Amino acid sequence: MIEPDEHVLQAYLDGELTADQAAAVAAWLETHPQAAQKLSQWRSQDQALRQLWALRQKEPVPTNLLAAVRTAKRRGLPTWLQQSMAAGLVFALGLGGGWYGQQAYQGAHPMAAVDSLPRQAAMAHVVYSPDIQRPVEIAAEQEGQMVAWLSRRMQSRIEPPRLAQAGYELIGGRLLPGNQGPVAQFMYHDASGQRMTLYVARESAPRTDNGFHFASQGPVNVYYWWSKGWGYALSAGMPRERLLSLAEQAQRQITPD
Repeated sequence: MIEPDEHVLQAYLDGELTADQAAAVAAWLETHPQAAQKLSQWRSQDQALRQLWALRQKEPVPTNLLAAVRTAKRRGLPTWLQQSMAAGLVFALGLGGGWYGQQAYQGAHPMAAVDSLPRQAAMAHVVYSPDIQRPVEIAAEQEGQMVAWLSRRMQSRIEPPRLAQAGYELIGGRLLPGNQGPVAQFMYHDASGQRMTLYVARESAPRTDNGFHFASQGPVNVYYWWSKGWGYALSAGMPRERLLSLAEQAQRQITPD
């Protein structure tokens, strides 16, 4: 079988192939363990989306927003694009109205009950980290352009920390909406393809508790902290101890103007 591209693999994952096509992909995956591992990661991320944002029965999505997703289906847009639109819809509702899934923060610092920073960072992580086509707006290859653009929009010098020595390479960054204005998200991945995101947001008032805080929502662990009026949150589906080590390395490098 010719090596399937990402669209075919995504269709296989979504159950959209014929029986013969699915059997051919399954046979090909048996001899390509790296591709099989990538597919397993996609499946885990898809499950994470469902777990993190299971809709509450008493909180229906507004009908005009659902209509936009239905229109996309009628127009025959690719499944991955329909899913991205749906995830983006959930993300917008979560940021705008404080609406989120049934999973509560577990084993977290007491402040996690009132801090919006880790919740928003976890939402952004789960929405964008599975994206195959465009996980970032500007790739690491154009890092100078990315830093200049994000710094201009954030009105402060914003640079991604270097985590290559810890095994994480920068993929790139994007701009997101936040409660107090624009938010920057930097995305990293390791050799296995596992992704991690750093969420950088301006706080409405300086915080005095500058230490690390931990929050866990569903499958996403988050370490977050404040410094000089800025909030930082590192999110990933990895063990807490490993994430803390990476957060400590990131914190040492961050010096906003």
